[in-house]
Amino acid sequence: PEGPWTQVGCVVRTDDSTAMNAIDPSVIVDDATGKWWMHYGSFFGGLYCVELNPETGLTVNEGDLGHLTARRAHYRKDNLEAPEIIYHPGLKQYYLFTSYDPLMTTYNLRVSRSEAAEGPFTDYSGKAVKDTTNNFPILTAPYRFENHPGWAGTAHCGVFSDGEGNYYLAHQGRLSPQNQLMVLHLRQLFFTPEGWPVVSPERYAGTPSRRFTEADLAGEWEIIRVQEPRYERQLEAGQILWGEGELKEEEWNLSSRFHLLKDGTCNGEMVDVEGKFVLTGGKWSFLTENHLLMLDLGTEKIENLIIFAGHDWENETETILFTGLDSRGRSVWGKRIE
Repeated sequence: PEGPWTQVGCVVRTDDSTAMNAIDPSVIVDDATGKWWMHYGSFFGGLYCVELNPETGLTVNEGDLGHLTARRAHYRKDNLEAPEIIYHPGLKQYYLFTSYDPLMTTYNLRVSRSEAAEGPFTDYSGKAVKDTTNNFPILTAPYRFENHPGWAGTAHCGVFSDGEGNYYLAHQGRLSPQNQLMVLHLRQLFFTPEGWPVVSPERYAGTPSRRFTEADLAGEWEIIRVQEPRYERQLEAGQILWGEGELKEEEWNLSSRFHLLKDGTCNGEMVDVEGKFVLTGGKWSFLTENHLLMLDLGTEKIENLIIFAGHDWENETETILFTGLDSRGRSVWGKRIE
């Protein structure tokens, strides 16, 4: 793997006459068939997948550009790019991670899955991602916890395992408010009981894993509902116009304070499905054996939130974190701050 390398040819070539754009390749071998597949592409005509010859690395059929796997409705405005494909042997599913929107601002990460490496892929609601609807789950998007100016551009990922059952996700992050400085974010990645990937609200810092009790969770938390951008931008070719590199207030996913009380009740402020902060309350419970937090807010239930130990970068301390999905496929993040 360290080389030396020899140039043997072009795998795919695209231009302004083709539907797709030849960038961002991600290659995977089908666990059942042994066939090699390359997912690639960006906005214009969507994402594509083509079969490769494992002996040469080139396409099986010369000139083949592959088949459509994912797209959005308005190619000049709503871009879709950066496919990353992985296989989970325990779940026997292939997961296709994709990035939406402008890379400097509202860049956000989505995921779909399939039983075959080449697709077809479906989203959280069972919709085909090669249709022109926006798809979920949404895993990352611009966010801001307290005591920090926030991170934008949180997408375009690589996903990998350490070989011991632990998964990680690496992606770009742009330091706000100007969003010019791009750095690497590395996060732990988990799978919900329903088999969907979710990521840590905080960057990975090597925090040792540990078990928690219900008493450990009681206290004050910061919670973020990771949702799609709600501000309608004027874009050109899927990117922001010159001079509009900073986020609008409506484009942020902001944190709120929420309390898990010792008596099993909970209350505080939380973003609702309309993206508004509202006062809410209800009950909470902790499934100790599975390390899952359950929230019953009356009008909404948020279940199977994964509890784990992590680093609180904004407050420079170790803490308890959770991540999961709401019933609509939007990520819910939390960190205990007391």
